[in-house]
Amino acid sequence: MNNRNLTMLVDFYEITMANGFFENGRGLEIAYFDMFFRRVPDNAGYAIMAGVQQLIEYIENLSFTAEDINYLRSKNMFCEEFLDYLADFRFECDIWAVPEGTPIFPGEPILTVRGPVIQAQFIETMVLLTINHQSLIATKSNRIVTAAQGRPVMEFGSRRAQGSDGAVYGARAAYIGGCAGTACTISDRDFGVKALGTMAHSWIQLFPTELDAFRAYAKVYPDSCTLLVDTYSVLKSGVPNAITVFHELEAAGHKGAGIRIDSGDIAYLSKKARKMLDDAGLDYVKIVASNSLDEYIISDLIHQGAEIDSFGVGERLVTSRSEPVFGGVYKLAAVEENGEIIPKIKISENAAKITNPSYKELWRLFDNSSGKAVADLITLAGEKIDSSEPYTIFDPEQPYKKTVLTDFTAKKLRVQLFCKGKCVYKSPDIEEIKEYCRSQLELIWDEVKRFENPHEYYVDLSKPLWELKQKMLSDFYK
Repeated sequence: MNNRNLTMLVDFYEITMANGFFENGRGLEIAYFDMFFRRVPDNAGYAIMAGVQQLIEYIENLSFTAEDINYLRSKNMFCEEFLDYLADFRFECDIWAVPEGTPIFPGEPILTVRGPVIQAQFIETMVLLTINHQSLIATKSNRIVTAAQGRPVMEFGSRRAQGSDGAVYGARAAYIGGCAGTACTISDRDFGVKALGTMAHSWIQLFPTELDAFRAYAKVYPDSCTLLVDTYSVLKSGVPNAITVFHELEAAGHKGAGIRIDSGDIAYLSKKARKMLDDAGLDYVKIVASNSLDEYIISDLIHQGAEIDSFGVGERLVTSRSEPVFGGVYKLAAVEENGEIIPKIKISENAAKITNPSYKELWRLFDNSSGKAVADLITLAGEKIDSSEPYTIFDPEQPYKKTVLTDFTAKKLRVQLFCKGKCVYKSPDIEEIKEYCRSQLELIWDEVKRFENPHEYYVDLSKPLWELKQKMLSDFYK
C-alpha cells in the first residue's frame, strides 16, 4: 500500500490525555503498555496474530502536519507548548510483538510498548485497530480453511467488507490465515495475495444465450476457463452448456478449468453436476462453490458428500459475520521511576478484567517428546527458564493447580519491532508469513483447534508473576 499519514486516526481522548501529561510535566515519564485479548471469537480455541506490518507502517509515518496543528489549535483546548511538541514530534518508544501468523491465546501480552507515556498512550487506537481487525479475519479465515479439509478457499468478500481498508487488509489477513487467493485485485498488487476470479451473472445475461456467453469467455481464456452455471438452471442448461464448451476446448487443444455453482442446494447440485461431467469424460473439470458460506456450512457440505473441489467465501469471512469483533485491549502495566520498574494493575469486580502487572515476557513451552505446544507462560521480564530442570507452572484461573514439566523446551514468542523509535524488524513477505502460520498451527494439538468445545490451551503465570499479582490485590483490599 502507498504510505498514508494516519497520525490523526486516534481517539480524541488520546490527544487530551497527551496534552494533560505535557502540562503536568509527566509526558516524558516511561510507561509500559500491553495489548492482549480476553476471549477468542466464535468460542474458538485459538486466534491468529496479524496486522503487525501495517502497525509498523503507521508508526514509521507518525508526524503532525501543519493542518493537524491548526486543527488542534482551533479546538482551543491545547497549550501552545504542547502543539510545538507535536510539530517536532519524533517517535521514541520500544515495541515488542508476537510475529504475524503465530497462534495466540487470551490473556497473553501479544504486544508491549515501552516509552514516554505521551507517545505510548497516543498510539493505542491504531495498535488496537490494526491488530484487532487483521487478527479477527486471519482467525476466521483459518477456521474456514480448516473446515475445507485441504480444498482451496478463495476470499470473495470485497464488496461486502466494511469499507475499502476492510476489503484490502481483510484479503491480506485471510491469506495469512490460509486462503488460496482473493478477488481483491489491489491486494494482489500491493501484498502479493493471488488475485482470482471468473465471471458474474451479468456476463451470461448480456449474451443472446448462455452457450454464447460460455463460448465467448472460453475464446478469451481458453486455459483458465471456469464457467458460472447457475444463471438460469444448473442442471438443465448450465452444466450441459459448459460440457459443450469444454468439449470444444478439448478439440482446440485446451482443457476447461471448472464450473462454479453460486445458488441452490449446493450439495445436491454438485453431486449431480459431478456425475454429468464425469459421464462426459470431463473428470478433470473442477467444481467451485460459493454463496454465503462459512466454516459450519462447508463442514456440512463435506459431511453430506458434496462434490466440491474449492470454495469461494465472501461476506462471512471478510466481516467475520458470526462474531465481528476481536476484543483486544491496551492497558498500562508499569512505569519507571529512577530506572526502577513500578508495576501497575487494573482491578475489577470482574476477575477477567484484572490485569497482569509489570513488564513481562511471553514464552511458549513445547513438549520434547511430541513437539507440541504445552502452554504459554507469562513471566516477569528477566526471569530465566532452565529447561534442564523441572519447571512448575500455575494456572491463573485455578491458582492452586500446578503442572510440573520435565522434558520441555521454552521459546520466547515476541520479537522487537522498534528500539527507541527506530524500526529494527524486517517484515517477512506474505508467503513467508502464510507458511509460518501453517507450520506453527501444526504445533498446536488438534483438540485445541476443533470447532465445538475446543480444549482450553493454558496461558499460565510464572510463580514470581503470580505472587506479585496476588500481593498487589491483597494490598489493595487490606
